[in-house]
Amino acid sequence: MSDSRPIGVFDSGAGGLSVLKALVKELPNESFIYFADSANCPYGSKPKDEIIALSSAITDFLISMGCKVIVVACNTATAAAIDWLRENYSVPFIGMEPAIKPAALNTKSKSIGVLATAGTFKGRLYIETSHKYASDVNVCYQVGEGLVELVEQGIENTHEAEDLLLKYVKPMLECNIDQLVLGCTHYPFFKPLLEKILPPNVEIIDPSPAVAKQVLKVLVENQMLLDNSVDSTYHTFYSSGSTDVLKVLVSKIEEETGCELRNRVFFDTFIVPVS
Repeated sequence: MSDSRPIGVFDSGAGGLSVLKALVKELPNESFIYFADSANCPYGSKPKDEIIALSSAITDFLISMGCKVIVVACNTATAAAIDWLRENYSVPFIGMEPAIKPAALNTKSKSIGVLATAGTFKGRLYIETSHKYASDVNVCYQVGEGLVELVEQGIENTHEAEDLLLKYVKPMLECNIDQLVLGCTHYPFFKPLLEKILPPNVEIIDPSPAVAKQVLKVLVENQMLLDNSVDSTYHTFYSSGSTDVLKVLVSKIEEETGCELRNRVFFDTFIVPVS
């Protein structure tokens, strides 16, 4: 059975495009509708109830657009809202699984770093995963305050960004980390700078490919996988703010993956209500 309905993907802003990049590589035949809640970005310091309200409004919109599966491509929204979403909607949800497990299993120095938002560190999934897999390793935590805003402004590859990253990773390097977990979907856009800053023995862990594989698994299990050619594939992008940064980053994704995002359309007039 083939299901041509699109996959919905949403984030507080442009960060979830790092997840979309992995999804396009894993599922080239599928169509996607991406929603960036740029008007309310960042989510990191918002109260849980507000994030649930925003996530619910976006979910209602994506369902109205016919989405068969919804990817919560935001670590903070996953931490705050995914349990509530799964309890209140019948559509399958895939969230951002904290990548503590591979870091804890692969570390040789028994010390790992986690760069994330404040909201992610408070989430049930993160706390449970940390207790289960990282109880016998040293975990150096760092809230990446200000990093999301740099991506949203399109200045993620600047001296300002490099200085801020250096400030955050220096204490981790002093803890002798050899694994750095990126706990926010905006942070993979800093990977070129991080590779420049970090010593070669430090592995950077981006959970996006694992999330894409989980989406494939859910589609197969629910008989939703589209097995037709890519001729009818489309990619639609919505933002509650401006789509300017989305357009630039989408072009970068095409260059890096070699995959053309067919029938691209951008809309920057949709406003997400807060209930």
